[in-house]
Amino acid sequence: MSIKRYGADKSGAGGQNLPFARAVEAGGFLFVSGQVAMENGEIINGGIVEQTHKTIANLVAILNEAGYGLEHVVRCGVWLDDPRDFWSFNAVYKSYFGDNPPARAAVQAHMMVDCKVEIECTAYKAP
Repeated sequence: MSIKRYGADKSGAGGQNLPFARAVEAGGFLFVSGQVAMENGEIINGGIVEQTHKTIANLVAILNEAGYGLEHVVRCGVWLDDPRDFWSFNAVYKSYFGDNPPARAAVQAHMMVDCKVEIECTAYKAP
C-alpha cells in the first residue's frame, strides 16, 4: 500500500510551518488534519456561523486537492469552543452534508488557537 502526504500545514500564525501533514492518503482513505477558520495565518473574524463556513471551505480545498469531495467523507471529528454554538454549527454543517451526513463526534474543547470550531475528517474512495 502506498502512502501519500499532502504537505506540511503552513498556515500557522505568521505563516509558520506546523509539524503535521494537511492530509495523508492510504488505501483509498484520506485523513484530513483538523482545520480551523484560518486564512493567511490568522483566524477570521466572525461568530460560529462564519467560522464554520470557513473551516469547511478549508476542508473542501484539501479534499479537492487530493481528488476527493464532501461526498467521500465518511467521518468527521468536531471540537466546539462553546457548547451553546452547537445548534448554529449543526445548521451550517447540514447545509454542506445534507441528508447523507458522515458519522461524527462533536465535543467541547479548549482550543489551541482563538477559534470557535475545529473539524477533521476521513474520506474514502475505492482505490
